Amino acid sequence: MPEDLSIVQADSKADCYQNILPQIASLVAGEPDLIANLANISAALMEQFRFLWVGYYLPRGDELVLGPFQGPVACTRIRKGKGVCGASWEAGKSLVVPDVSQFKGHIGCSSKSRSEICVPLFREGCMLALLDIDS
Repeated sequence: MPEDLSIVQADSKADCYQNILPQIASLVAGEPDLIANLANISAALMEQFRFLWVGYYLPRGDELVLGPFQGPVACTRIRKGKGVCGASWEAGKSLVVPDVSQFKGHIGCSSKSRSEICVPLFREGCMLALLDIDS
């Protein structure tokens, strides 16, 4: 596992992703613990992109429960179908919301959030976690 990340200030997000993705792969290589890996991925994405908030929600029954994250305090529980995270979970697909004020039912954990991306992560057909990024 690397001791530090090599962060680049690139002209494009694609270049930033090309830089950080191999480093994330190295961070999680050989580590079987989901929580440890989610914590390190959150930190790496936050450090590379300086998002407002990067973290994970974990499915527990009919709710998503806050998992590892970087950023200001967050909503602890989100019901299925509620907000961008709950809608992404219910649909089983990624959602990109460029302007959260235009998303009916948006849950504003922070008034500073203007856009949001949610990506459900699946293993063998079951959602393990939902990546949530606010900017």
